[in-house]
Amino acid sequence: MPEKFSLCGRVIFCSMCSAFTEVQEPNSTIGPPVTDQPPLVGLKRWQRWLLVVLNIAFLLIGQSGAVILSRLYYDGGGKSIWMATLIQSAAFPVLFLPLCFFSFHKNHPPTPTIPASPSFRTLSMVYLFLGALLAGDNMLYSIGLLYLPLSTYSLICAAQLAFNAIFSFFINSQKFTMLILNSVILVTLSSCLVAVHSDPTDSNTRERIKGKSTVGFLCTLGASAAYSLLLSLMQFAFEKILKKETFAVVLSMQIYTSLVASCICVVGLFGSGEWRGLREEMEGFGRGSVCYVMTLVGAALAWQVSYVGVVGLIFMVSSLFSNVISILPLPLVPVFAAMFYHENMDGVKVVAMFLAIWGFASYLYQNFLDDHT
Repeated sequence: MPEKFSLCGRVIFCSMCSAFTEVQEPNSTIGPPVTDQPPLVGLKRWQRWLLVVLNIAFLLIGQSGAVILSRLYYDGGGKSIWMATLIQSAAFPVLFLPLCFFSFHKNHPPTPTIPASPSFRTLSMVYLFLGALLAGDNMLYSIGLLYLPLSTYSLICAAQLAFNAIFSFFINSQKFTMLILNSVILVTLSSCLVAVHSDPTDSNTRERIKGKSTVGFLCTLGASAAYSLLLSLMQFAFEKILKKETFAVVLSMQIYTSLVASCICVVGLFGSGEWRGLREEMEGFGRGSVCYVMTLVGAALAWQVSYVGVVGLIFMVSSLFSNVISILPLPLVPVFAAMFYHENMDGVKVVAMFLAIWGFASYLYQNFLDDHT
């Protein structure tokens, strides 16, 4: 998935939620899923795009901030992979506030046309499976971030775009056009460039990743594939199992899958024995114990800020658009890495970043064409 401020973000988000509710028609009937019919048609074009831009900002700031803070945890002396994995889903309770809001403000009144809700057993199986997949994906991302320079890690994550195209083709019947093929090739080339060019300049980073670069590359690549599969399966669940995509349903999907993932991570944290070293890890953290706690809390909240952006874009535009936008922060993280961690921004990384952005633009343009046909 990083993503990635929190208090301000939630205030703005609640204001946006109020705007969503005000423009809904009380007597409208259930139509196509949100992925096929964007809501907020009562707003002026500039107002709707302002809300879209705000959600994109949540996603960009949240994901970039979460990745940077997670890296700060490792650079400061953090060693627990399970803790780094847990913080990616542990702050899900903050999403209960907007969920309660939409539970009291239904998008549509009960009518005979509302699809029957799936059984509790079916929902449980969906949430358990997707939650377990999310936990495994977060674990792979944590290992990749531990053993790779931040810029290298982020550019390899851009391979998610290629995997997303493949899984969307087989699972969601997404068309495979020349523009999408072009984006897959460009992003693959970008990942290959950074895979063979790793040059961490920080001595602590060199020591930590010594002999582990291959492991980091494979785990990050696997995490990109797992996340793309997760997104496609979520879209499949919305369309074929839940058969509706209200904002409350999307929030429920995020909350309960994150709950399952967090439970798995807690079991792993205690089962592996890593919890015994957390106190020593906090006391020996390079920037102090307070910074240790703030880093973990900040990263956890930042991930949820990014999730708010994801679900907001799903609600206002489409799931596919949200998935594509989630790729955008990845090529930008190397710039932040050069600013905050003084990693080298050499010619190879610049070319790789350019290819990743070009691939993203190609993919986004194809979706623009699809929306206007």
